[in-house]
Amino acid sequence: MPVINKVHHIAIICADYERSKIFYTEILGLTVVREIYRAERQSYKLDLALNGDYIIELFSFPDPPARLSRPEATGLRHLAFEVDDLEQTLLHLQRNDVAYEAVRTDEFTNKQFTFIADPDGLPIEFYEK
Repeated sequence: MPVINKVHHIAIICADYERSKIFYTEILGLTVVREIYRAERQSYKLDLALNGDYIIELFSFPDPPARLSRPEATGLRHLAFEVDDLEQTLLHLQRNDVAYEAVRTDEFTNKQFTFIADPDGLPIEFYEK
């Protein structure tokens, strides 16, 4: 019997809080559950939901060090979102001036997918349902 129920949330530390907040809410469409400023840490914590489910904690800290995305390094690789229609997702990204990689097809599932980068270069995948 598994001891894990589900992924509870993903924590992301950003370099530019306002820019990342706009990206995750206005471009990706996540909704704000709660926004807290923690004065003692000079840090924002933004709780975000996808379709009503709490999924991402977006943090800001003063001068966080950059994380290596390329070349691919040990550790978490990317964040992936399922989409119903990849073509519609690509049009939405284009309208918001978000660059994306060439669309590829998963050789095992035959599903299409692509990657973008968030404002800090974190790879984000869109995988067609």
